[in-house]
Amino acid sequence: MRKWIRAGATALALGISTVSAAAGWPDRPLTLVVPFGPGSSPDQMARVITEKASSILGQPIVVQNRPGASGNLGTNVIAKSKPDGYTFGVSITGPMVNNTLIYKDLPYDPKKDLVPLTLAVHQPNILVVPANSPIKTLPELLDAMRDPKTQFNFPSTGTGTVAHLAVELLLQRVGGKAVHVPYASSPAALSALLSGDAQFAALPPVAVMPMVNDGRLRALAVVFNESTDMFPNIPTLAEQGVKDIEGSGWIGFVAPAGIPDDIRKTLTDALIKAIHDPEVEKRLKSQYMLPVGNQPEEFARYMDDELKRWGPIIKRLNLSVN
Repeated sequence: MRKWIRAGATALALGISTVSAAAGWPDRPLTLVVPFGPGSSPDQMARVITEKASSILGQPIVVQNRPGASGNLGTNVIAKSKPDGYTFGVSITGPMVNNTLIYKDLPYDPKKDLVPLTLAVHQPNILVVPANSPIKTLPELLDAMRDPKTQFNFPSTGTGTVAHLAVELLLQRVGGKAVHVPYASSPAALSALLSGDAQFAALPPVAVMPMVNDGRLRALAVVFNESTDMFPNIPTLAEQGVKDIEGSGWIGFVAPAGIPDDIRKTLTDALIKAIHDPEVEKRLKSQYMLPVGNQPEEFARYMDDELKRWGPIIKRLNLSVN
């Protein structure tokens, strides 16, 4: 009987200790892992939001760039970190969703090793053609895609990226054909478009909008399923009758699985508050990022929707890295 009493007292003490530790969190600087290099969209977004979040939490947040393997390397670092709330990170569609199908030997399981905190921003791709293209509207592009005499190429930022899969889904939906040509970056893909090696593309807004604004590219549609005031002069695909195609280079905050619930909530609340700060929203929108800042369960559902959206395309194209 005394053993059970002692065991219960020990468990109670441990519980009190855990609650006290969580209540005092954070009492030292935090580390935010970015699975991409300095200057990348995830890096820029992370620095804008965590600058505000650090003031809310009362502790510095140090950004650590861990690029490599299409974001898998850094995402694995987050997944394998100690789940005490002091290390968390950002990730995107590839490492969290698509790469679970494209890579046969991922060193982590997004469902088991990571937990969502909040979806931070959407970056809806923009469907564009060169300014000298005879195609001036989305219906004209769709007609050309369906024409068996037309031979179109489209560039992307890599096989299995949103810039690739969103166009493949569009082609499937409208019964069109075009040849995918992957490139290592948005600038390289845009060079192919401007040189005439490719005829259209759906690329990140931060890459194409300066060229739309200066007249080198013509924007035909925002590859998004909801209307947005961020691109007031460019209708979405959905607004033009092509629904349920959402090509967003979203970025979200995640943490290692096992993080205590109360610490997870405190961190999530701080991030959401930071995302919706008026000055932060202004800075994000200036980089063509649409602020979201939702709850973890909403972020989790969105990733499930992404897997349903891109999974069949990845399997149909038999995309595989290893």
